[in-house]
Amino acid sequence: MEISKTKIDKSGNALSKGTFKDEINFIELEEVFDEFRKGHLLPLTETTLELQIWLSNYSQRYYIAQRLKRKPQIIRKLRRLSVRLSQLQDIGGARIIVDTNKDVEMLFKHLKDKVSEQTEFTIDRVADYRQKGRDVTGYRALHLIFKRDGYNLELQIRSRIQHYWAESIERTSVIYGHHLKEQEGDASVINYFKKLSDIFFEIEAGREPTTVQKIELDRLRQISENIILDSDKHKVFDSYVNEDIIKTLSSIEANKKESFNNWIIIFDWNSGSFINWDIVDRNPDEAIKAYVRNENLYPADSGYEVVLIGSSDVATVRQTHSHYFGIENYDNTLENLDQAVIGFSRRMDIDTGARQILHCLYRKHFWGVKTTRIPTLKNHFCKNVITFDSSLAVLVKKGLVTESVKNGSVSLNLGKKNEIDQYF
Repeated sequence: MEISKTKIDKSGNALSKGTFKDEINFIELEEVFDEFRKGHLLPLTETTLELQIWLSNYSQRYYIAQRLKRKPQIIRKLRRLSVRLSQLQDIGGARIIVDTNKDVEMLFKHLKDKVSEQTEFTIDRVADYRQKGRDVTGYRALHLIFKRDGYNLELQIRSRIQHYWAESIERTSVIYGHHLKEQEGDASVINYFKKLSDIFFEIEAGREPTTVQKIELDRLRQISENIILDSDKHKVFDSYVNEDIIKTLSSIEANKKESFNNWIIIFDWNSGSFINWDIVDRNPDEAIKAYVRNENLYPADSGYEVVLIGSSDVATVRQTHSHYFGIENYDNTLENLDQAVIGFSRRMDIDTGARQILHCLYRKHFWGVKTTRIPTLKNHFCKNVITFDSSLAVLVKKGLVTESVKNGSVSLNLGKKNEIDQYF
């Protein structure tokens, strides 16, 4: 169904400003909005698949995934920039992560050559934010705007350090309760991330940050961390990733026997854990129905995040969307600056599933002789913990939870009460 730009922009304007006549009018406007967003999915998927073919003989390591922009993000952007909905260029977007900034340059040249050899889509615009950063936050990446079938599609190409920074500010934004990349929040916190980005740029350029820079960064970190802790809404902590969730999803993916799948991922920032992962039909109509349904069931203003991600290998989502998993240091050049990233000082040695189980037992006062049966804990109290079995095994192994093999029950270990208290 083709929609006029006038209707698209009217929908975006009304939804961002809340100016609709009545409930029927609101529903009509939302339908236009959803239809316009849905239109990006097919050309986006076709482009991502094309990119993957072009990268099949690329000699360097890379990760790639696509996503359809979330409705709350789009609405906020319309409010913030005062632009028309039809003008937005990143509703459909793909992301490629490579090792270094030099690799970003190499890949850019490789893609330019490939694009020039075909006629399905063109590079409409290039925005290079790597040298100076896009804005006062310090965001760095190379953006390409493709034009395909009348739609604008954005490709972000980032080095691992640039991606590390972006995922760190993303996760911190949720902990803090302000969208830092959108320049919300205290200026000191935004300035901290700007300085952190500048230092990462120096590292990538082969220059060692000075002692003065490191001291200043640490000073800003302490100020920012105090500001964030004072406004911590969701009590989200960094934690280790449970690899079982990746194995489970890879197994589901293998059974589908498709070269590319769309996934609906639902993340609960209140508990710092996944609620659900579902493969949805590659058909845009079915995919967008599932997306809209879950956005309505799990609203962003209640601390949920619903995202539609497309990938040929779900395991790479760990790299492309690492802020859901607990950000890890996966680049040796960052070793000396680990503690500079807000949240690392509160890193824990258990995964999010184990933390959720621990919290449930703690909240319900299952200590010592007061036990609960494992099936009850799994199927009733912790039914949303995808990695329940392996997460519980971690708690038992660490001695935080005592398990009775005889009657299949568990409780918190009173002998480790002081250690358990530290997790809350």
